[in-house]
Amino acid sequence: MQNDKPRTAIVIGSGLGGLSLAIRLQAAGIATTLLEKRDKPGGRAYVYQDEGFTFDAGPTVITDPSALEELFTAAGATLSDYVTLLPVNPFYRLCWEDGTVFDYANDQSEMDRQILALNPKDVEGYRRFLDYSRAVFEEGYLKLGAVPFLHFRDMVRAGPQLMKLQAWRSVYSKVSQYIEEEHLRQAFSFHSLLVGGNPFATSSIYALIHALEREWGVWFPKGGTGALVAGMVKLFQDIGGTFEMNAEVAAIDVEDSRAEGVRLKDGRHFTADLVASNADVVHTYAGLLAHKPRGRETARALKRKRFSMSLFVLYFGLSKHQSQLAHHTVLFGPRYRPLIDEIFKGPKLATDFSLYLHSPCATDPSLAPDGMGSYYVLSPVPHLGSADIDWAREGPHYRERVFDYLEARYMPNLRRDLVTHRIFTPFDFRDELNAHLGSAFSLDPVLTQSAWFRTHNRDDEIRNLYFVGAGTHPGAGVPGVVASAKATAGLILGDG
Repeated sequence: MQNDKPRTAIVIGSGLGGLSLAIRLQAAGIATTLLEKRDKPGGRAYVYQDEGFTFDAGPTVITDPSALEELFTAAGATLSDYVTLLPVNPFYRLCWEDGTVFDYANDQSEMDRQILALNPKDVEGYRRFLDYSRAVFEEGYLKLGAVPFLHFRDMVRAGPQLMKLQAWRSVYSKVSQYIEEEHLRQAFSFHSLLVGGNPFATSSIYALIHALEREWGVWFPKGGTGALVAGMVKLFQDIGGTFEMNAEVAAIDVEDSRAEGVRLKDGRHFTADLVASNADVVHTYAGLLAHKPRGRETARALKRKRFSMSLFVLYFGLSKHQSQLAHHTVLFGPRYRPLIDEIFKGPKLATDFSLYLHSPCATDPSLAPDGMGSYYVLSPVPHLGSADIDWAREGPHYRERVFDYLEARYMPNLRRDLVTHRIFTPFDFRDELNAHLGSAFSLDPVLTQSAWFRTHNRDDEIRNLYFVGAGTHPGAGVPGVVASAKATAGLILGDG
């Protein structure tokens, strides 16, 4: 007699990757329970609210709305019924201390005009770089982004095209092949930092981000990234999914090389036919599977790998909106490569910094009280394995340095108008998000830690344990973790 009982799944962690996977599984008829450690969903896309201000904790750049549309369609829904995406223009404003300003936009004539002003020869060079970026986008994102790399032969098959695209070269090296002027080299290579990669070490495959943005634009959810998270949670529950917050997983139960379910810190047990982890990959093996040799051995191997930098994030609300700011502004400091070397290698905190400044009220004033402004600024800093910094002591000092810099150069009267603020340090990445070494983006996206070399979307030995999110293929960033969910869901459904 056939057993018509539906398969069941547990997804650990409600980051954008975990949510995307839970939606796909539930939509495919697998009864899915989503477990979240914290009091709100979102993982790195958490939301803070204070004094009437709304602060997105993490990702603020949506570059592939088609991936989200496809996700909602897979669940029989329409993205626009759950969340409204607003266009952002320019994509980014890039500012240097010598006064150079570059508005990075999806307008070819405007891009040409600005490039011409900096170096006429680079107008043609930029067009050739864009052609290269589109070729990498075609191969690395459209063809391979949502395809799991479980076997080395998968890497071998992709090898010839990766070699043709010179994937062994760094992003900065590849940009420099086409672009001469240093401001422009920085403008077209900084993108890898958005996924935790060093532009001087990350594979040139990540130059595809440029074409990704030119293909679909840069968007921002009305109400903030938290509104996208809320829409995804609602969709998951609308199609019958079960979502539990304040549900911290203590261990994954494994018997005879099969995951049987999970045990929570509060003592509750959940059983399921399969388990998928959107938690940090090192935490999953070193913490949730510490009671098994597979967990301990894999954790040791993972800890030998290179991890992305961490971040110092400062959220603040002002009584007056500073309308001179673009939605996304990148503030380059006096050094580029030397600073990035110190960020990725330590051994201490640099005396200068480059910053990303988020001013969402430029697009959506609803994120602050009427006439006021909600902001956050992040500074890439070394992870805890590269620099032994006591962030409990250093955090407040660093906050004042960042405020001093912003007020002197970009945000007059910042302190006079300051209503509220909070910080998030590498200690918080470690403690709140279980991120190994406080890394903000998990494994460093160098070529030897990408695709097959990254944590696989399905464990090699525990055959019904799966992974989704920044630490698995294809990597960090909103498009990356949404694509990882598609890859992992495909494996789960195929393993049926």
